[in-house]
Amino acid sequence: MQYRSLGRSALKVSELALGTMNLGPRTPEAEAFLMLSHAVSSGINFIDTADQYGGHLGVGATESLLGRWLSEDRSRREGLVLASKVYEPMSADVNNRGLSARHIVSACEASLKRLGVETIDLYQMHHIDRSAPLDEIWQAMDRLMAQGKIIYVGSSNFPGWGIAQTNERRGFQQRLGLVSEQGLYNLFTRHAELEVIPACQGYGVGLLPWSPLAGGLLAGPSSIAGRRQQLEATRGLHSEQLGAFEAFCADLGADPSTVAISWLLHQSAVASVIIGPSSVAQLEQALTVQSVQLDAASLKKLDEIFPPMGPAPEAYAW
Repeated sequence: MQYRSLGRSALKVSELALGTMNLGPRTPEAEAFLMLSHAVSSGINFIDTADQYGGHLGVGATESLLGRWLSEDRSRREGLVLASKVYEPMSADVNNRGLSARHIVSACEASLKRLGVETIDLYQMHHIDRSAPLDEIWQAMDRLMAQGKIIYVGSSNFPGWGIAQTNERRGFQQRLGLVSEQGLYNLFTRHAELEVIPACQGYGVGLLPWSPLAGGLLAGPSSIAGRRQQLEATRGLHSEQLGAFEAFCADLGADPSTVAISWLLHQSAVASVIIGPSSVAQLEQALTVQSVQLDAASLKKLDEIFPPMGPAPEAYAW
């Protein structure tokens, strides 16, 4: 496993991060525990979750599952970079959501309790909250950092201007600001290249792409057989493009899913790719990414199949 700096911080994270959204609602606890242990033994030191994850089991269920796994062996916590998020509704209470100072503090306390830990290494805002002033947000984050309850702050699903605005403000205060942005980015969906990635590169923010396989579209026909009905309509609209991608992967002798992840790891803004396996087998497949070598000609061919979108303004003007 290779490791990279998380943005301009000195923290090192594995180039693959284990996303946990499926753990609990789709992956039974026993297999989830096996997956977590296998990920760590394979060199993954970065685990990403959110207070809202839990699906039909209810909000907080995935954090609670992680807490039970960590409690089996307290030494597991020592080598991990543990990330969680705040923003999504946690109940019907109008104040139990968003990025008010009150909710950030109370949500963090609740996450710490569910996880059974004293500190969350990376606390991420799950979505921009246009109603919350930056001063209010950072009042809460600074308090949590001073108390040792969080160490770094990241964003998720932020626009480029939001990243720039936040880190400009923190720079004036001689504070670190955001160290990461977790956003939608993959071969199929490259909108982040317009504004988000330039902002990340300009402000030393590490990009953490989620949905690296575009919801399964980039996993290849055999891998998505179980979700065929869900994906058939979208796949049909892009059959020529996806067919060209799968033919490229076949010529390369590599699985489409690992090629898609490998491409992301070749993007300079990327600090770590959030993988979201629902089984140990899917995790093992993702771990083979280091065996995929993409040279300049391969990267050029992938750009021909999935044309770049940015940066702005050259993408749409001059």
